[in-house]
Amino acid sequence: MHVTDILSARDLHPVKVLVTGTAGFIGSHVAMRLLERGDEVVGFDNLNDYYDVSLKQARLARFQGHSGYTHVTGDLADRAAVEEVFAAHQPARVIHLAAQAGVRYAAENPHVYVSSNVTGFLHVLEGCRQHGVQHMVFASTSSVYGANTRMPFSEHQGTDHPLTLYAATKKANEAMAHSYAHLYGIPSTGLRFFTVYGPWGRPDMALFLFTKAIMEGRPIRVFNHGQHKRSFTYIDDIVEGVIRTLDQPPARSAAWSGESPDPATSGVAPYRLFNIGNEQPVELLRYIQVLEECLGGKAEMELLPLQPGDVPDTEADVSELIAAVDYSPKVGVEEGVREFVRWYRSYHSV
Repeated sequence: MHVTDILSARDLHPVKVLVTGTAGFIGSHVAMRLLERGDEVVGFDNLNDYYDVSLKQARLARFQGHSGYTHVTGDLADRAAVEEVFAAHQPARVIHLAAQAGVRYAAENPHVYVSSNVTGFLHVLEGCRQHGVQHMVFASTSSVYGANTRMPFSEHQGTDHPLTLYAATKKANEAMAHSYAHLYGIPSTGLRFFTVYGPWGRPDMALFLFTKAIMEGRPIRVFNHGQHKRSFTYIDDIVEGVIRTLDQPPARSAAWSGESPDPATSGVAPYRLFNIGNEQPVELLRYIQVLEECLGGKAEMELLPLQPGDVPDTEADVSELIAAVDYSPKVGVEEGVREFVRWYRSYHSV
């Protein structure tokens, strides 16, 4: 069956989806898209104060008026709370996006990352096992490529040299999901996100920080002298990939071999890994230039060296995602940054 036929069939049969992290950037957008197509969404988020809680509450406020949305406030690290949300709501599918975010923050608060990203992920896996979830899609990250320098990054490369604890916890998630897929037959798909940006984004990320500083006439901190490249990926492109992936649970790969195991697939478990990101990397200085054009002002740049744990470049190979779900990110930074600035001005009334 062609992917469009699958999607059309899905539209006729709404399902209940547990989305963790619905007060977050990506989670709020994914939940909204599911609601718009008629699915029932159970949102789970602890609304922690890693960044401005009022922004998280504003994201959740967007769901008011959608009868298909139910919110549960809880912490992934709270085993009883996660068990309760699975038992009470019996989701057919799970999109696990909640995590302790922020690469640099992990150096200061390592225990929080393990509690949320590892222990919390175990609780989600157990919920999927105990309640017969049809498909779990979970967030991984391009950071798992770590010290790899061969571009573009491919899911078929090894990822044995993460450079941050955040990346290590996400690599652990990938391994844990595979083990549960093998032991209990839970179809699991991991998505390695590449530098996501757009409206309702996180205040700790570069575009938000740059916009705020430029509008306030303050200098911006530009690491690696702005010379590194990133596969900047607009949020709508990410959401489309997540939804299409959700609708196609993975199967065991008949071509997989234990003699030379492919990290992206499995012959012993219904398991798959995909990159999801823009295939056209953009230099940070160009990204800033586009932002200046959208704001109508120049940035005063404080040029700094590359930060510990950061990689010089990222470039996504998304050919596997294209082949599997007939979709790849398409929004360029010119359009994407413009939409972010439009949202920022509206949200902050500036």
